[in-house]
Amino acid sequence: ESKQFKDEQLHGAKFHDCGMAQAEFKGVDLSEAKFIDANLRGAKLTDVNLEAAILNDVNLANVRIDNANLEGLTIDGWNIVDLIKEARQRKASS
Repeated sequence: ESKQFKDEQLHGAKFHDCGMAQAEFKGVDLSEAKFIDANLRGAKLTDVNLEAAILNDVNLANVRIDNANLEGLTIDGWNIVDLIKEARQRKASS
């Protein structure tokens, strides 16, 4: 059964043990939302603001990121923009 929600205010709503595979979220404010034990395998995120998001204990295997603002992005304490710049410089000089 497919349910649709339009112009609903669900501030503070909690979804536990729900099947939401192939759900579509468009124009949705999920600021400060918490995803715990969530399966986003194969999810497509387009025009999404993850500024100041914290990703802990995540599986990023085979993740592809294109056309992204990476300023300030760190992974395990490594500044990703700096690493990309260094890699590009090494590639250009070889």
